[in-house]
Amino acid sequence: MKIKNILPIILFLVSFSFYAQNGKTDEKREKIKAYKVSFLTTELELTSTEAEKFWPIYNAYDDKQFELRHQKMKTYMRKLDDDNINSMSEKDAVTLLSQMESTDKELYILRDKYMTSLKKILSAKKILKLKKSEDDFNRKLLQQYRDKAAAKD
Repeated sequence: MKIKNILPIILFLVSFSFYAQNGKTDEKREKIKAYKVSFLTTELELTSTEAEKFWPIYNAYDDKQFELRHQKMKTYMRKLDDDNINSMSEKDAVTLLSQMESTDKELYILRDKYMTSLKKILSAKKILKLKKSEDDFNRKLLQQYRDKAAAKD
């Protein structure tokens, strides 16, 4: 599997571990969000008109995506440890799988609406640059996380 396919999974797990730390979660999320805004602002070189329209759309998308991934997935992850899976009835497994698929669909629909909105305010090149910049940001965040973990060892 390519690193591009693995990276979102790793980032989900990293962000999930941030979520698990309760009290510090909001503070860490806000710091990461501020760092991300700064990074994307620099990378995208948005005009003031573009920025005025872009940031409300981006922030709404980011918040909803976070809610879907972290609130719902938290519930799923609790049910997915080996003991729970082994003791789960087939009916419960089908229900859980259906819920996970539903969340995936919600994320897809959210992403589709987001892209449609972006196309109204940004050029295709800037949207591609946004995607690349988000990937670059995620790689930097992951590297910082790794460096911090290595420093603790």
